[in-house]
Amino acid sequence: MQKYNDIDGDSNVDEFEFGNDYVIVKFFDGSIYTYTYSSAGSHHIEEMKRLALCHDGLNAYISNNRPQYSEKR
Repeated sequence: MQKYNDIDGDSNVDEFEFGNDYVIVKFFDGSIYTYTYSSAGSHHIEEMKRLALCHDGLNAYISNNRPQYSEKR
């Protein structure tokens, strides 16, 4: 996983990882969510990838849009 270096310092996201059709997000509380094209839709996954790479807005996007996850650990 890659460290999420939130530019504003106001995110609950700690780390992320993604592939062609998924995004995995680890939060500071230790919970890990996997979002996939199948569970959340490609439009959510692609936007989450973009925000992860920008290191800004990923937590807000998840909170506001509530994409469906395929797995929670």
